[in-house]
Amino acid sequence: MSILCNWSRYLRDGAKDLCFSKPNSGCIRVDQEPAETKPMSVPKGHLAVYVGENEDDTCRILVPVIYFNHPLFGDLLKEAEKVYGFHHSGGIQIPCRKSEFESVKMRVAVSAGNRRRWWRMRNSH
Repeated sequence: MSILCNWSRYLRDGAKDLCFSKPNSGCIRVDQEPAETKPMSVPKGHLAVYVGENEDDTCRILVPVIYFNHPLFGDLLKEAEKVYGFHHSGGIQIPCRKSEFESVKMRVAVSAGNRRRWWRMRNSH
């Protein structure tokens, strides 16, 4: 029972981290200027991707580089390759709704957190 409670707590905390992350990690519409006048830098270990089904709703989202190894992210990248091709100029564009992308991002974060906890529990004995 305590394992279930701990897992629930980790899931809740992971969701909070995604929803209430750093101010520069949110979505910025491509056709709008950010509130700050200085350009946003990409933190170490992250990559900026552009998410949206068409140019009107595209926004820039920062993603941890480690997520690109996950099969769910691989599926998004394969879809992007189908739509835009492999030799696409500019940044990485993901052709999906922002809500769908955030759902994948949350599922990847939860699975990554579970693997780390499993590894720590396994090696602590």
